[in-house]
Amino acid sequence: MGEKDGADMKFVNPTELSKAMTNIAERSQRIVTEFLARQASDRSLGSIKDPLNIGDAFLQMTAKLMTDPAKLVEAQMSLWQDYLQLWQNTARRMMGEDAAPVVEADKGDRRFKDDMWQENEVFDFIKQSYLLSARWIQGVVNNVDGLDDHTAKKVDFYTRQFIDAMAPSNFVATNPEVLRATVESGGENLIKGLDHLLQDLERGKGKLSIRMTDLDAFKIGENIATTPGKVIFQNDLIQLLQYTPTTEKVYKQPLMIIPPWINKFYIMDLRPKNSFIRYAVAQGHTVFVLSWVNPDESLAQKSFEDYMADGPLAALDVIEKATGERQVNAVGYCLGGTLLASTLAYMAAKNDDRILSGTYFTTMTDFSEAGELSIFIDEAQLQFIEEKMQEKGYLDGSEMAGTFNMLRANDLIWSFVVNNYLLGKEPFPFDLLYWNSDSTRMPAAMHSFYLRKMYQENQLVVPGAIKLKGVPIDLRQIKVPSYLISAREDHIAPWKSTYAATQIYSGPVKFVLSASGHIAGIINPPEANKYCYWTNAKKPKDPEAWLKGTEQHEGSWWPDWAEWVAKTAGPQIPARTPGSGKVKVLDDAPGSYVKARLS
Repeated sequence: MGEKDGADMKFVNPTELSKAMTNIAERSQRIVTEFLARQASDRSLGSIKDPLNIGDAFLQMTAKLMTDPAKLVEAQMSLWQDYLQLWQNTARRMMGEDAAPVVEADKGDRRFKDDMWQENEVFDFIKQSYLLSARWIQGVVNNVDGLDDHTAKKVDFYTRQFIDAMAPSNFVATNPEVLRATVESGGENLIKGLDHLLQDLERGKGKLSIRMTDLDAFKIGENIATTPGKVIFQNDLIQLLQYTPTTEKVYKQPLMIIPPWINKFYIMDLRPKNSFIRYAVAQGHTVFVLSWVNPDESLAQKSFEDYMADGPLAALDVIEKATGERQVNAVGYCLGGTLLASTLAYMAAKNDDRILSGTYFTTMTDFSEAGELSIFIDEAQLQFIEEKMQEKGYLDGSEMAGTFNMLRANDLIWSFVVNNYLLGKEPFPFDLLYWNSDSTRMPAAMHSFYLRKMYQENQLVVPGAIKLKGVPIDLRQIKVPSYLISAREDHIAPWKSTYAATQIYSGPVKFVLSASGHIAGIINPPEANKYCYWTNAKKPKDPEAWLKGTEQHEGSWWPDWAEWVAKTAGPQIPARTPGSGKVKVLDDAPGSYVKARLS
């Protein structure tokens, strides 16, 4: 822990401590009372005690495991041998000898970045003991034979959740950084941490809502989402934004961007230095962006086809009035890309050629290998979600946020537990995490359709299986040029799943793979000079075969896309400004829909 004189120690003022603890006690009592009242009302959802069906999955795993006790004994013996080696190595280190670690944390594991985890024999033993146990537990779980694929994935996922939760870095007594802060502050860090915990419980009305960033540091339209533009149209589901040109000449064909409605569009316009929207404007595109409403119970019956009709189809009509152009190039991000593909298939069936090309950011259309999100999609869980949505008319944004955070629990949950509650620090102002905490709701009808027809039944890739506005759609009829950009470390839309679209669309397809994840792999401006991307003109059925034949390019993929989309963007014409066409300006960008923040 390092040497410190008693004079350097800090002690909490007893009067201040008494006031703080009284305040904490009063707030805690109120939170517990509200929690119990809510639990009583939640019983109206039925008697489901295990809505995620985790217990049954682990019961199946245990039953299979016990059919082969020899394998379990063998695994136990291996663990004992590793622990014996760890004890011996620790003893040698305590006597001043060098000893190689029995097990090491992954290079990018930031939980053990403090020097004490390596330099102090006791903390090094705690760390290695945890890593050995974690490796053993995961090995036992992953080597159980006879489980169906969905159950095996569920067991593996929730085992990792348990392992991550039990890391020694998450506890005061076994985290050297927290112990050091506790000694140096006289325990003030823990009092502040408890206050932060109560604030998060109060804000979540008894449900823990971890504050990942300074929520007062950002204001939409002032220091994020600041690209100049106007709102030129509004209906129940969208506000259509047209951005102000920054070049004297623009491409004849406009660019329409369809964001996901699971999140807000300003992920593409966080700051000027990393704004994809600002970049597209600077390339000479007349950019239109759909800003989705944050729905309440009044929109409970809005369906997936409503999102198509009142979203991109409505926007196409307005864009023609605003610019005089029938045809546009379109971009869809994640769920927005799924909607773009569905819309293009619908338009193909209607002989509608108003979209010249489709760009898909991390978009799944074939959900047969949907990654870890598929763990949350089985009949028991869908019924539970639908019962909750029937009660409110929507799925609360916090439910979706919690699911996505669990996919990266150490980064998006436990790191903040340590920082906010154990170290008592204020979260750092970070625009990306502000956006991540800006949740949106899902209308009941739309979300149930999306989860069942796409995630659970994978009907989008089945020709004619899905009807939109009474029209059977077939993705194979998409004949416009397609640019598919995916991210190699994407946990939400795994790149091998998104690659499947290369075998579906009938038109020319370019698949590009970016480094990093679902957000950083896409929002990667050239000026940052970060990451890299891979291309391959061939499109074999196997994504791994595609990857083996790729060429690596350093930096951002944005210039590659800009060159590609220019081929269908038409000639250069004088720049158009919002309001110069037959559509009136309603408001300044980014509009009011995006500012509706859930309390």
